[in-house]
Amino acid sequence: MVSADAITRPADASLDREGETLRDALTELVRVLQFRNRDCLCDREISATQCHALEAVLERGPLTLNALSAALYIEKSTASRVVAGLVKKGYVAKTSHPRDGRAVLLHATETGRRFCAEIQQDLLADCKRLLSDFDPEIRAAMTALISRMARAAAARVDTSGGACCTVDSV
Repeated sequence: MVSADAITRPADASLDREGETLRDALTELVRVLQFRNRDCLCDREISATQCHALEAVLERGPLTLNALSAALYIEKSTASRVVAGLVKKGYVAKTSHPRDGRAVLLHATETGRRFCAEIQQDLLADCKRLLSDFDPEIRAAMTALISRMARAAAARVDTSGGACCTVDSV
């Protein structure tokens, strides 16, 4: 959906250039982080998606499968497969939902909690090494800016149907 402002407002060439530069920078950052996370997780025999799911259950749990799929921006069927792997590994347990007999609640097990804490410690150490190359005021500004961008991007995604659809499209 194109907003009325976008129709009446002339194109901003600097915004176009900045948008392209930001897109390229974010793409490269995500690519590097994905490979770093994959390498960290491969030795532990857990996928990045499983790791994100375990973190979500720990941070927001107990969760239904629908809530987990929305939190991860993935289809419910994909979330179901991810959870099956986590249950098999003993990191997540399912219990009956107290108000909905068709639903289950996902809980992190004690093994899952310890396992996730180990991974988070390794990733935290890596982030600290990355940040150590910057002055304290730059670190604070960078962290605040990236957090703000993440919130803004998340606010533009509709997860109510179990699948992700961008709310605003230009």
